[in-house]
Formats: sequence, structure tokens, C-alpha cells
Amino acid sequence: MTGAARGLGRACATALAEAGADPSLLDVLPMDDACAEVEALGRRCGRQSVDLRGLTPERAADVVSACVETLGRLDVLVNCAGVIRRSPALDYSPEDWDVVVSVDLSAAFFLSQAAGRYFADRGGGGKIINIASMLSFQGGVHVPAYVAAKSGLAGFTRALANEWAAIGVNVNAVAPGYMDTDLTAVLREDPIVAEQTLARIPAGRWGRPSDIAGALLLLASDAGEYIHGAIVPVDGGWLAR
Repeated sequence: MTGAARGLGRACATALAEAGADPSLLDVLPMDDACAEVEALGRRCGRQSVDLRGLTPERAADVVSACVETLGRLDVLVNCAGVIRRSPALDYSPEDWDVVVSVDLSAAFFLSQAAGRYFADRGGGGKIINIASMLSFQGGVHVPAYVAAKSGLAGFTRALANEWAAIGVNVNAVAPGYMDTDLTAVLREDPIVAEQTLARIPAGRWGRPSDIAGALLLLASDAGEYIHGAIVPVDGGWLAR
């Protein structure tokens, strides 16, 4: 579980623990509170402090190996870590582009690749769940790297599903709508943007991190065994509007 210290990642870790899983948390931020929340549910909690910027395939393989060594096995990979940098496209810096694409796209692919190899080596079976975005479907404004990364994330979700469904590995994604997290703070703090955003959400409210738990658990469980390559919106009706 990447990006597990707070926000959507922490909510995903808690939901999996409530369902009986022992999550391994990965983040560059302190994970004490997130681990305490998992352990309060009676589950074991692994943790790895990893900076996903510039993650290499070799380091991704080490992450998977460390998870298996700590908890005994890996059944579900959730790629949730994400960063965003806002700037008009004409002024967008190469540094911002590189960090967003590195964390939001490249790291997720390399971790999926490492998990896929682990699943294949043990004879198949496993789940990979990527946390996509509404901007996997739409163009947004002033977030070109984030749009590129989240669109790419949706694309390689489908690509890996095509390759790995035959060995029983389910690769899918959840696409949250406009959620009450740190990534949307600048939008929620702007009264005009906040009002316009809420007016377009049929549910009439910002999403809560816990709102994605249902879709996550479906894709992580045997109930989602025949779901491959899906991008499941959890958006309060945003895309339907």
C-alpha cells in the first residue's frame, strides 16, 4: 500500500485491515498513526519508508521482497501514492513534470511489474489496484503532468490486465472523484472554485477518503474475480453529469 500515511492511502489500509488483511504500508511520511490504526483492529502492520521519486525496477523488487519477508506473502498491491504540481502549461517546469510522472506513473508501474513477477513465480493469482483519478478521463486545467500520469496509469492498468488475466492476476483501478484530501486543499479553499465544483457533483458534497473502501474491497476480494482492466469511478456522479 503506497501513500499510506494519510488521505486515501491510509483509508485504504484501514479498510483492508477491517476486512481481515495485514497491510504493509509504504510512504516517505511518518506512518506511526496509520500503523496504530491498523494494529488497533487486531491486524499486523508492516511499514517501509521509501521515497518513490526516481524509484528503479530494482528498488521496486526490494520493496516487494521486504513486504513478503515481513508478512509472509503478498496478495494485493495498491498503488495509491500521488503528488500534484499546479502551473499553466506554458510555464510548467521540467522539475515538476519529472517528479509527478515519477511518483504517480513510473513508480506505480515498476511496483506493479515487481508484484506481477512475484505472482507469476508463485504460480499466479493476485490483485493489483491502482488509484486513478477523474483526470484519467478529463483534461483538467494547470495540471498537465498529473493528467498525463493518471491517464497513463489507466492505460497500463488495461495493458497489464490483458497480459496477466490468464494467470489469475486481476489488474484494475479505482478513480476517485473530488475528495477531501490534501491534494484538493487549494480547490476547497477557493470559494468560487469550491462552489463550482460542488455544483457539478450530483451527490452534492466532496468525497471522503472512506468512500473508496467499497470499490477497493470489491477489487481486492474474490467477489471481483472476473473483473479485469476496469477503471471504477467513485465520484459522487461527477462523470455522469
